[in-house]
Amino acid sequence: MKLKRKALPMLAVSVLATTAVAAQGLTGGFIAPTVEAKPDKKEGIWLAGDHHVHSEWSVGWNNATNPPTPIRGGDAIYPITKNAQMADAYGLDWMVSTDHGGPNHSKVNLEQAYPEVLKAREAVPGLTLFYGMEFDTPQADHSSLIIPKNDQESQVLYDIESKFNKRDPFPADPSRDTEANMINALNYMKNLAEPPVLFANHPARSASGDAAWGQDTPQEFRNWNDAAPNVSVGMEGAPGHQAGALNSDGTLDPNGSRGGYGSYATMGGFDQMSAKVGGLWDSMLGEGRHWWITSTSDSHVNWRDGGSDFWPGEYSRTYVKAENTHADILDGLRNGRVFVTTGELVHELDVELKSGGNRANIGETLYVKESGNSDVTVTITLKDPSTNNSHGDNPKVNRVDLIVGEVTGKVADRSTAVNPTTKVVARFDESDWKQKGEYITITYKLKDVDKDSYIRVRGTNTAEAEPSLDPKGEDPWSDLWFYSNPIFMNVK
Repeated sequence: MKLKRKALPMLAVSVLATTAVAAQGLTGGFIAPTVEAKPDKKEGIWLAGDHHVHSEWSVGWNNATNPPTPIRGGDAIYPITKNAQMADAYGLDWMVSTDHGGPNHSKVNLEQAYPEVLKAREAVPGLTLFYGMEFDTPQADHSSLIIPKNDQESQVLYDIESKFNKRDPFPADPSRDTEANMINALNYMKNLAEPPVLFANHPARSASGDAAWGQDTPQEFRNWNDAAPNVSVGMEGAPGHQAGALNSDGTLDPNGSRGGYGSYATMGGFDQMSAKVGGLWDSMLGEGRHWWITSTSDSHVNWRDGGSDFWPGEYSRTYVKAENTHADILDGLRNGRVFVTTGELVHELDVELKSGGNRANIGETLYVKESGNSDVTVTITLKDPSTNNSHGDNPKVNRVDLIVGEVTGKVADRSTAVNPTTKVVARFDESDWKQKGEYITITYKLKDVDKDSYIRVRGTNTAEAEPSLDPKGEDPWSDLWFYSNPIFMNVK
């Protein structure tokens, strides 16, 4: 049964601090939080979703014909309505149907997949269902392309896929698989009346080692974000295929890997580009880029049916602070009002910064006065649910980390994938927070903030100080993490 989430009043609590960890150039300590109200409904509530879900229209191909003939269910196997029903059953509020392409697949999407999206919307009215695709990204891997819902959505996607998707032409056109074609695609998309949103999928799955990038590179991400900052806005932090080590009877496969990351493993289920403190993600944020992370299922074939995937919402969730409309959810994704979690470790995560009379939340910017009181108060409120997740567990948050990095401007070397200023400035456990019911509140003060910077928050049910490489055969339910997107601090 699906349990709908509702806005609940924030609990007023106080925190007595006993420990704190300071970062270079920053000193801090716990303070008693003030009483805050939960956001008004007009500001949105946390809505759980998944922007990377395949259906039977992620086809196989019969290459004996000319042109190749699509084989329905040749890659992913479920009807779009089935995916929507399972997403709804596992508690999602929104979902994007994202089939990937091949020769003339733009016609498959337009003529066969899109009518099924319309049927699914009628069959599962409680789910906000988007139409999109897993874009075969020119000179890169895959990306989730999310189309705004309107009367022209099917034609909008057809135009993008037929004009720019690298695998759509038959015969194959090598000029499609170039960086120039990707920039052309982004320029085209950003100038649409209602631009789509694009996230790079499983960005380091093809990496051969630590920072030994494969199909996706830091240079490309910077180029894309420069070309269309309103379209190319981020990447999957936690990729799909997390059930890769599960057999269909629920036992563990000692040779299975989470995410299908065969050459360089995920870290706590997260891609190395996002999991490393001071790594590629922090390098992008250190430029001041609005570059967000998400978490998805990449559902093709469920683990119970012999695949490596969870159903949408069964394991990974991307939460967006929004009203439950297509337009506001897409706006939340575009503007980083997002946190991600695995295993339903948390259901809500609010992070607020205050300085003087100014305040900011996830995805926003706090303006800090350079003169006078430049202290910044960080208030973290999370919901650690008392209910069991879909595995029948009730995991508990063991620790929460506050991470801070400096914003130093655009890098000279666009292949840069480090931000040496980024540090974990404080780690909190149950001795440091106050809990009432399902809600945990932590308050911390950053003293004398005098540089442009950002904060982000993560947490885990494990005792690991940093997420380690996931070994083959690891039970994904034992290693859970959540991550907020950043809040920037602009010193004026």
